[in-house]
Amino acid sequence: MLSLSRALGRRLFSSAAAATESAAAASTSAVRKAQNPLEEFFEVERSTEEDKPPPHYGRSWKACELRLKSWDDLQKLWYVLLKEKNMLMTQRQMLYAENLRFPNPERISKVKKSMCRIKHVLTERAIAEPDPRRSAEMKRMINTL
Repeated sequence: MLSLSRALGRRLFSSAAAATESAAAASTSAVRKAQNPLEEFFEVERSTEEDKPPPHYGRSWKACELRLKSWDDLQKLWYVLLKEKNMLMTQRQMLYAENLRFPNPERISKVKKSMCRIKHVLTERAIAEPDPRRSAEMKRMINTL
């Protein structure tokens, strides 16, 4: 099973690198869409040119920012963060299996912290909601997360 995942990872990494090179030739600002759904679990490899600084990744979401968002926005953000977390953890595991260093490990903690804060904001809303039908819906939504 492990050798199958390694082979699959190598194939996906090599195809991602080839697609990155062709996409970079067409347009550097274009976002690459995954051909295979499994490619969404791997980050597109970045070019290592000396003139470009290393990429800077953002910070985690603050609870005060999340309180301003609607229910739907929080749900969409949750799934975006879940997808990002899965991609980062898959990439970390693949690199670990090949004895390579995972770049920017703090990204995983930022995603986990944001997800924890979303749960906190949803719990605050569920406690403050006076309508029992709405709070039952909220509890169901929290339990699915």
